[in-house]
Amino acid sequence: MIRIRDVVQKALVTGYLTVEAENQLRQLLATRYDVEDFNAFMTLQEAAMTGKVKQESRERCGIQ
Repeated sequence: MIRIRDVVQKALVTGYLTVEAENQLRQLLATRYDVEDFNAFMTLQEAAMTGKVKQESRERCGIQ
């Protein structure tokens, strides 16, 4: 079973969060998760806000 931290790690390594990965995160966040997954998600949020990770969904909409 894939975990939030697995999806986050891939995004951090590649510097890119795909629409598919965003959908996976939505599904995973709707279930029970542990503190490590929560912390990983918060790290991803910070990386996206600082531009270290780009989001495919924002690129499609023309949002930078």
